[in-house]
Amino acid sequence: MSDTTITNYQTLAEQIRQWGVELGFQQVGIADTDLTLAEQHLHHWLDQGMHGNMTYMSQHGLKRSRPEALVPGTLRIISVRMDYLPPNDQPERVLADTQRAFISRYALGRDYHKLMRNRLQKLAKKIEDSVGPFGYRAFVDSAPVLERALAEKAGLGWTGKHSNIVNRKAGSWFFLGELYTTLPLPIDQAESDHCGRCTDCIDICPTQAIVAPYQVDARRCISYLTIELDGPIPESLRPLMGNRIFGCDDCLMACPWNRFATPAQADEFLPRHGLDNATLCSLFAWDEETFLKRFEGSPIRRIGYERWLRNIAVALGNAHTTPAVIDALKSRREDHSALVREHISWALQQHGE
Repeated sequence: MSDTTITNYQTLAEQIRQWGVELGFQQVGIADTDLTLAEQHLHHWLDQGMHGNMTYMSQHGLKRSRPEALVPGTLRIISVRMDYLPPNDQPERVLADTQRAFISRYALGRDYHKLMRNRLQKLAKKIEDSVGPFGYRAFVDSAPVLERALAEKAGLGWTGKHSNIVNRKAGSWFFLGELYTTLPLPIDQAESDHCGRCTDCIDICPTQAIVAPYQVDARRCISYLTIELDGPIPESLRPLMGNRIFGCDDCLMACPWNRFATPAQADEFLPRHGLDNATLCSLFAWDEETFLKRFEGSPIRRIGYERWLRNIAVALGNAHTTPAVIDALKSRREDHSALVREHISWALQQHGE
């Protein structure tokens, strides 16, 4: 490769970062394909069974940790991040009110997958217009990709003790996306770890799912229990879930670096249907048609109506006892789903019914 080519690729990398910002990404970085350490960490996590029933994490062989095996010819990964925290958000107030439903902030607006993938495609088109046809594939949490490990290598932040990526200037309220490419672009330097001796995320976890620094046991994580788990939620964990009905943000809320977090710039991520302040009883009253209609274009839709009711039943079981809570639970006592009925029965028992 000539010096001229190297200079051209350096210039192209700078242009890619600028184009990414123009397309609405808050940061763009470039990584190589060496995920040796991340692969070791993944296999250790899988060997301990901490992935629970997320069998897809152990599928696809080495494609997850070896980008060139997933997309032959891949030399570099362009990693992007996009802020999603709603402006003027007060998640602590919602968590403190047992009559209200807490939904992970990333899911309050429209589904991020399609939005970010479209923007990554536009980024690829800009690159193609500049250098001609090249090999690429865009991913947004849609394939066997170790996106957090790639983001770390690309300099977007470091892996915090809660296993999420943390950025010194932006905290960790952001989505990640990737563009696998055949272009030999210059790579960015990985960010060093700035967690220090802080253990705030570990200490605050409601279910103690962060079993060691940088190690999360998904089987105890509320995000896993409310989103990934398709059966009964373990009874021992139900009282610890509080009013969290879709995901959990406690570890992010506790992280000191999130004092630097900036609100989402994309209107698509703004809360819809009053989900940032909805009551458990009102959401529990939705029929399936309402659930499907309200959550069209939402990441919540993927859990399905049955799990939605299951999750809310647990939260109602943890709520302060009121006539409205009891009436809401009793109204679905004869639900056609055995899974929902079982969680309603447990919830009523919590209220002495």
